[in-house]
Amino acid sequence: MTRKALDLTTALRPRLPSPLQPVEDERFSRRGIRLLLKRDDLIHPDLPGNKWRKLAPNLHAAAGRPLLTFGGAYSNHLRATAAAGRLLGFETIGVVRGDELASRPLNPSLTQCAADGMHLLFVDRATYRAKDEPEVLAEILRAVPGDVYVVPEGGSNALAAQSCAALGHELLHLADVVAVACGTGGTLAGLAAGLTPGQRAIGFPVLKGGFLATEIHGLQDEAFGGPAGDWSLDDRFHFGGYARTAPRLDAFADDFEARHQLPVERVYVAKMLYGLTTLAADGAFPPGTAVAAVITGQESSR
Repeated sequence: MTRKALDLTTALRPRLPSPLQPVEDERFSRRGIRLLLKRDDLIHPDLPGNKWRKLAPNLHAAAGRPLLTFGGAYSNHLRATAAAGRLLGFETIGVVRGDELASRPLNPSLTQCAADGMHLLFVDRATYRAKDEPEVLAEILRAVPGDVYVVPEGGSNALAAQSCAALGHELLHLADVVAVACGTGGTLAGLAAGLTPGQRAIGFPVLKGGFLATEIHGLQDEAFGGPAGDWSLDDRFHFGGYARTAPRLDAFADDFEARHQLPVERVYVAKMLYGLTTLAADGAFPPGTAVAAVITGQESSR
């Protein structure tokens, strides 16, 4: 471990490897399936789950420089980045989608970002959609003084994908199938790369659009030099798109919480668990399969 990695681990004290919790759920057990919860939400109270795994290598690379990143009005990634800045003592800038938000009272998520010292820069939605274009990014950076380190939306870049491979390593010989919710695809890209032959990963996108496979292939090319691991996407469970829900999803999440005394985060985790339970009911997993569901986050303050 490098000196920087040691310092970061000492300062933030992440709980790694994250706990793997077997649960008894008759919707799985009656079909001979073992359900395990990979509790990445317990890694760190302010940087839970894939937020720690994706941010940690980028914090090393930033080396104390101000960190600029992107997110929507309820972005857990922005909140985690702001918390890291507070805990480690560096500046953070959050580029927020929607310039109309600048004239409104901050919602609880953005209020927490500001309380943690993040400077919020609101941009119109057209600019935000084009943020990865070099000339648009350069225009955004002109509004920020000094030398900043840029982390993409959701924290998903090659460094993040390489870091998330550790999630797969932690499940060696412990699960046949690993399920994870997907926003920008960085966690799945790395998770799949960290699994061994015979293991496979399923990603459940929380956004509609069908674009995520291309993003994951691109991340794996950049991080690992090409395709890595056995993975697939099931895009039937986005419930209309990011942060969208439905009464049946809320009822499912409430029931899962009651069954297992586990707070179920609604934007990502609920959709993954709903999809996984549907696949079990459809006979997608043969008897004897051990299925690990990655609990990537905690309930947001939305």
